[in-house]
Amino acid sequence: MNATVNVICYKSKVLKNNESPLMVRVCKDRKRKYISLGISVNPAYWDFNRNAPKPQCPNKEYIDSLIAQKVQEYSAQIIELKSMSRDFTATSLVEKVSKPNKVKTVGEVFVEQMNLLKQAQKLSYMLSIQQTYNSLLEFNKHLNIYFVDIDVSWLKRYEAWLRKQGLASNTIKGKFVDIRTMYNIAIDENIVKVEHYPFRKFKIAKLQQETAKRAISKEDISRIIEYKTDNPLVQFAIDIFTFSYIMGGINFVDISTLTKENMMDNRLVYIRHKTKKLIQLPLQDKAIELIEKYHDDGNPYLFPILKAYHKTEQQKFNRVHKIISNVNNRLKKIGKDLEIPVTLTTYVARHSHATVLKKAGVATSIISESLGHSSEKITQVYLDSFGNEQMDEAMKNLL
Repeated sequence: MNATVNVICYKSKVLKNNESPLMVRVCKDRKRKYISLGISVNPAYWDFNRNAPKPQCPNKEYIDSLIAQKVQEYSAQIIELKSMSRDFTATSLVEKVSKPNKVKTVGEVFVEQMNLLKQAQKLSYMLSIQQTYNSLLEFNKHLNIYFVDIDVSWLKRYEAWLRKQGLASNTIKGKFVDIRTMYNIAIDENIVKVEHYPFRKFKIAKLQQETAKRAISKEDISRIIEYKTDNPLVQFAIDIFTFSYIMGGINFVDISTLTKENMMDNRLVYIRHKTKKLIQLPLQDKAIELIEKYHDDGNPYLFPILKAYHKTEQQKFNRVHKIISNVNNRLKKIGKDLEIPVTLTTYVARHSHATVLKKAGVATSIISESLGHSSEKITQVYLDSFGNEQMDEAMKNLL
C-alpha cells in the first residue's frame, strides 16, 4: 500500500483559544501516525473536504506555505526510501522526518566504527580500520570532510599518494575496501545519499595484484623442520611453523588459543577464529610430540603464547601480536640462512600445507591451492563436508 501524507484539522481536540491543532497525518499499511504541525486554526476556517484553510482563514498564505513545506519533506523522504527499496512504516517515516540524522564527518564515522569494533572485541579488524584512518589523516591533513567530498577524483588522488609512498597494490586495495565499507555504513545511516556513491566508477578490483608465491617445496619444509639451533626462541619459531604445516595450515591466532579441550579422540577440534568454521583434523605424531614438549601444568594453553593471566581480549591481542612478530622475525632469519626462495613466515606454512597436498594428488575438493585467500570460506565448506577417513588419508602426504 502506498503511503499518503496530508494535514488535517484535529477538531476533536479544542485548545484554550477555541482553536484546534493542525496535524500531519501519515497513512501506511492501514496504520496512521499523527504529528503536530505546530499551529492551530478555528475549525470554522477549515475546509474539511479539501483539508485546507478556507479563503477567509487568517494567515492563510502562511498556513498554506507551511503545509506545502511539510508535505514536501515527507514526500521527498518517501521517494528516497522507495528508490533504495527500503520498507518503512508510518511511525518510522515520521521519525525520519522529525528527527533527521546528524550529518557526520568521515572522521566521525571512522572513529565511531573503531569504537564499535573494540567493544565487539574485533581487535584485528579495528587495527586495520585504524591504519586506514591514520593514512587518510596523513593524506588529507584532517577528516572534517563529508562523504559527498569523497568522489572519484578524490579517490584517484589518494591512490596516487599511496603509490608514491611505495605501498604494494594489495595493501592499497585493502585501504580502499575500508573506505568503501565506511561509505556503505554512511549510506545505511542516511548520512550521504546513494547517488553520491563513487565506487561504481572507481573500481577497487583493478587494484588487485597477484600475490607473490608463498608456498615452498616439501624438501624446503624438511630443511626448516630439521634446522639446528641452541636458541630456544629460534626453536620455538621452528616448532610453531612445523605445527601449523602438519595441522591443516592452522594460523598463529588459532594456535595461540588452543587448550587441552581442543584435543578429542586423537583429533584437533577447534573453531577457526576468522571464519567461525569447525575444524577437525587427525593429530599427527609430530604434533603430539610438540604439544607434550611445551606442556605446562600451570598454563591452560597448549603453547606458551598466551598465559592464564591474559584475561581480557585486549591483553590477548597485544600478546599474540607481539609474539607473532618475534616468531616471524626469527623465521625470516632462518629462511635467509637456508636460502629459502620466499620470505619465511608462519603464513608460508599454511600455503605450503595446501600446495604439498595438491602436488601429492589430493583432490582440490578436499584442500584448495587458494586456501587463505578470497575463496577460503568455500574451501573450508569443502573441508567440513568430508569424512574423517578421507582427511586422515590426505594428511599422510605431508611428511
